[in-house]
Amino acid sequence: MTRHLFLFATNCLWLMLFALHPAGAVTLVPEGNRNISQPGVPAASAKRTRELNTTYEAKYQKIYKLIKSDSKLRSKIVSVARTYGIDPVHIVGALIGEHTYNVDAYDRLQTYYVKAIAYVKQGLSFDYEGETIGDFVKRPQFSSCAQFKDSLRLWTCREDVWEQDFRGKSVSGKQFPNNRFSAVFFQPFYAGQSFGLGQLSPLIALQMTDMVNRYSGLPKLHADHAADVYKTIMDPDLTLPYMAATLKHSIDVYRRVADFDISANPGITATLYNTGGADSRAHALADSNAARLANGEQPQLPEENYYGWLVNDKIDQLRALF
Repeated sequence: MTRHLFLFATNCLWLMLFALHPAGAVTLVPEGNRNISQPGVPAASAKRTRELNTTYEAKYQKIYKLIKSDSKLRSKIVSVARTYGIDPVHIVGALIGEHTYNVDAYDRLQTYYVKAIAYVKQGLSFDYEGETIGDFVKRPQFSSCAQFKDSLRLWTCREDVWEQDFRGKSVSGKQFPNNRFSAVFFQPFYAGQSFGLGQLSPLIALQMTDMVNRYSGLPKLHADHAADVYKTIMDPDLTLPYMAATLKHSIDVYRRVADFDISANPGITATLYNTGGADSRAHALADSNAARLANGEQPQLPEENYYGWLVNDKIDQLRALF
């Protein structure tokens, strides 16, 4: 059977199985890509790759070689995955995607440890034009977020308030950039920067810190201790639990909100790791499918983007690591 026929047959089988499920039942998303060919790669990724005088395939081989050659790293991935109840291939998929399309991997894992120590020595803070994030979130616009005690909902609420009330607007005589919350307050070096083996942003780390504390026992992160946040996302021993927590959350929210079990499709979890916003995407998919069903249409399966497509396309090689 050709690959195109296989994808067609897989999608048809899924639709048949979905039709047999009662309303509200959780549907397992099958392995493999829904798209026959890879969705387009963003121009910014292509530009970075050209500037580094390399190719996507070369970058893929570099991160794959790093994981394959480092048995200690693989053992850590397996251990962390077990703690969070996910397949280790989800963590590997996120690593592969990040270092193929966003940044180039270092040749040795030790380099990440060295850089983690270097960040602790820097006088870092999260602020915008002299206003620290701690002072910023005391503004009255954020009062509704005080009801949330867990870090994920608290920082997600604050991010939503930023989008609604501050982004690109003038508030109390201060003009705020038309840019993401994470880029304005949480990336003092340059906008769009993420860090370390897992290429996590400081805001994601702050959102996931309660889950990581609960599952791994690591100290909770605080926005007023920026150096600790940066060390955490640079140090492989600390960042792997945060990667696992992020991936676990995506799996959990898609099951709870959209009635899809994406745990068997690393391309989907990698896509969500790349795009972020698993909660809003799960809600959007649930709303879309409710409308489709009301109109007598078949529901839509979660689909991979260019990044997740590569993970599914290379899945045999990734699983062979373990």
